[in-house]
Amino acid sequence: MNDRRQIRSIVVGVDGSDASLEALRRAQDLAVPLAANVIALACWDYPQVYDGYVAVGIDDFDVRAGEILTEAVAKALGPEVPANVETRLTRGHPRPTLIEESKSADMLVLGRRGHGGFGGLLLGSVSSACVAHAHCPVLVVHVPEES
Repeated sequence: MNDRRQIRSIVVGVDGSDASLEALRRAQDLAVPLAANVIALACWDYPQVYDGYVAVGIDDFDVRAGEILTEAVAKALGPEVPANVETRLTRGHPRPTLIEESKSADMLVLGRRGHGGFGGLLLGSVSSACVAHAHCPVLVVHVPEES
C-alpha cells in the first residue's frame, strides 16, 4: 500500500528577512527533487493610520512590498528566477493570508527570526499561528548560525 502524497506546490512566506530568505532556499531545495512549484508569497497592507502616511508623502506600500519580494527572491535564489518559482504579492495580513493559502498548498515554509536565549524558544506570531491553523504541513526554518 502506498499512501504517499505528491507534493506539487510549496508556499513560502517572504518578508525580506534573513529567515525568510533561508525558508525560500530550503523550499527550493525540497521542490527541485519533487518537481514541485514554489510560490514565494509576500503580504502587504495599508497601515491603520494610512491618512497620516499619505499626508507626509509616504505611499505605494504595495510597490515597496513588491520590490522587497523581488530582491528577496534574487538574493535567495540568484538573479535568474528558476522556472518552478512563482512570486505572488497579496494584500492582507500575513497570518490569515498564509493560512488561507495553505488550503491549496501541499506545504507551507516559513522563516523564524530567532532572538536567542529564552526568547529563542518561542515561535513568532505568524509562524506559531500557521503551525496551529494551517491546512497542510508547515516547516519552520531557522536562520543558520554563522560560524
